[in-house]
Amino acid sequence: MQRNIFGTDGIRTKIGTNQLTLELLPRLGMAIAQWAQEKYKRTPVILLGHDTRQSCSLVKTSLQSGLLLMNAQIYDAHVLPTPAICNIIHASSVFDLGIIISASHNPWYDNGIKIVDAQQGKLSSLDEQKISARFDQNSFVADYSMLGQLHHYSNAHTEYKQSLENIFEKNFLSGKKIVLDCAHGATSTIAPHIFTSFGAHVVAINNQPDGKNINEHCGAVHPELLQKAVVEHNADIGFAFDGDGDRVIAVAKNGEIKNGDDILTILLDHPIYHHATTIVGTVMTNQGFDTYLHQRNKKLIRAPVGDKYVSERMEQEKSIIGGEQSGHIILHDYLSTGDGIFTALRLVETLIRTENWHMETFSKFPQVLINIPVGVKKDLTLPHLAAIIEHHETLLPQGRLLVRYSGTEPVLRILVEDSDASMAYSIGTQLSERLATQLSFSE
Repeated sequence: MQRNIFGTDGIRTKIGTNQLTLELLPRLGMAIAQWAQEKYKRTPVILLGHDTRQSCSLVKTSLQSGLLLMNAQIYDAHVLPTPAICNIIHASSVFDLGIIISASHNPWYDNGIKIVDAQQGKLSSLDEQKISARFDQNSFVADYSMLGQLHHYSNAHTEYKQSLENIFEKNFLSGKKIVLDCAHGATSTIAPHIFTSFGAHVVAINNQPDGKNINEHCGAVHPELLQKAVVEHNADIGFAFDGDGDRVIAVAKNGEIKNGDDILTILLDHPIYHHATTIVGTVMTNQGFDTYLHQRNKKLIRAPVGDKYVSERMEQEKSIIGGEQSGHIILHDYLSTGDGIFTALRLVETLIRTENWHMETFSKFPQVLINIPVGVKKDLTLPHLAAIIEHHETLLPQGRLLVRYSGTEPVLRILVEDSDASMAYSIGTQLSERLATQLSFSE
């Protein structure tokens, strides 16, 4: 079976390992360019952007060398959120695909490569396998008389901002104080500028990237600083983005953290999404949200974790709205992928209509989330591991248990959900201890 070098969200690993080495990045660039030539039947035109981590310059330069050897035309937009790349290539007839160098919410010493198609958004599994096959074959023949070219693309910020101005009313945020936690990432400059342009009084925090502080105790994965800032500044609302800007977590004016499930609930009161009958979540979506939707004669469909799987299932179900608890919100009236800035603007637009500034949503089932670092991802269907998991499932007749490996980090994730918080915590703790012991053994 052909291996797939891509994970849940592109290629992501520690810089200097796997595909992200000086030796292999040019080969990866050649593989991507060769695949693109065959898919688009022409010299591929690529819009490239990246986040703020230290290694982006090295990854970009090395990857570009391979792309240029295969005659690709590259337009470098420099630091730009992932969804801005998606937005621009979707609206343009010039670009065939976008390449984003980012490890999203991971720490600075990781990096990654995401590829988005101008028409379909995130790549299909088939496209990923085709690129993987070309990467593995390692038999590229460069024609030095037919080299590609590198262009500076200075219009990206303006084009992205203008696309949002075409959707939202001018100055619709006037009189609103909004705190933005930019995670020292790709939204650090552009997000405060956009919110200010719509009339908001913006308080920006964690917007001074130095190459190593991206996502460090801040942003969507660590919204505690945002909580504090919203209360201290008596703000109407706060938003925390991740490193590349495709996810968002909100904080209500009373300081309560609101995750992706809450955001989806509130957006269902917006006229565009109010009549949606099928909402796509993931296996991590809170059972309380499922109950809430059922009471409103709506249906929750659960997809695997990963925004590309959510988007694929939305296409299948003809659903306009879906997302992940982690803050990837996909609104198909806009894009086939998540955009933290757009989602935040749409959310405030909804709150202005409903005046639900405390962001009251639904009654949640208590959830316990535990991450276990692992060196090797052992097969969880092995009899001794499966038996441990099944035993703990029997202890939750009214609850839910999910054990899975992260597709972007070397960790095992355990979710325990039950109406009894103490029961969920007890079962989660017991299971994590058992599995941690088993996974520490070498095969």
